[in-house]
Amino acid sequence: MKVIPLSDMRDKKEGVSNYEMLEFDFKESKIKKIANPALYVIISMAIVFIIWYFVAQWGIHIRGVPFPTPMETLYRLSSMLQGEALYGRTIFEHLYASLMRWCVGFSIAVISGILMGLFLGSSEMLQKTIMPVIYVIQLIPGLAWIPIALLIFGLGNTSTIFMIAATAFAPIVINTSGGIRAAPTVYVRAARMMGAGKATIFLRVMLPSAALSIINGLRIGLANGWRVLIAAEMIVGVGLGLGYSIIQARWSLDFEAAFVSILVISIIGLLIEKTLFSVLEKKVAEQLT
Repeated sequence: MKVIPLSDMRDKKEGVSNYEMLEFDFKESKIKKIANPALYVIISMAIVFIIWYFVAQWGIHIRGVPFPTPMETLYRLSSMLQGEALYGRTIFEHLYASLMRWCVGFSIAVISGILMGLFLGSSEMLQKTIMPVIYVIQLIPGLAWIPIALLIFGLGNTSTIFMIAATAFAPIVINTSGGIRAAPTVYVRAARMMGAGKATIFLRVMLPSAALSIINGLRIGLANGWRVLIAAEMIVGVGLGLGYSIIQARWSLDFEAAFVSILVISIIGLLIEKTLFSVLEKKVAEQLT
């Protein structure tokens, strides 16, 4: 935005007031700020749909399989949004069930993971004794939690929630702890020299410096939890959800329904990323600079 002194006098050459020029520049910059990220998302989605189209054509003409095209999938999605049933329920009911399971499981992981990460990052002894266990938990694939969940909780929602929390927990702990430990030493020493106590240093120096690392841990935990949610719904005996729809589509050979579920899963993940974590990360970065 150009800095132009505000005045009611009109420019003799252009016949436009400085105030109007300032207002125009401000509006133009805001439009660019909004349009640029949206344009990149549209371009990315266009690339995905083009690749999808050619893969579908290859499957149809070379392998002779009924591979759903982007247009067929979007048309089926449109029908479902208008009320077409998906295995006895609407697409909204399946989506709501999946989101509720994910929200509960991810919330448990966020609260416990950040608290654990703060403790581990603040204590050298805890870091050395407990962090190896966290690394082992992170190495366990999401689907490997299925027998543990079934043995402890049996079939149903609780097992799914447990698996989401278990897979999202470790990356949140690791990134939170790493962010606390990576706080600039010079800032910590400067705060001590100014008479700040341990609590003040932690809250005003170490925690803000770890904010971006914590957000990255939440982003990774979200992706892990969202993926295992779909896998868990396929296996642990829930009769409602996007993962359940995908596994049912396999048995009924309704590949369009499966692709609709996959498309909805991708859209929800992208929306969460762009409307929550990207905005949050930008706000935190602005506060730190």
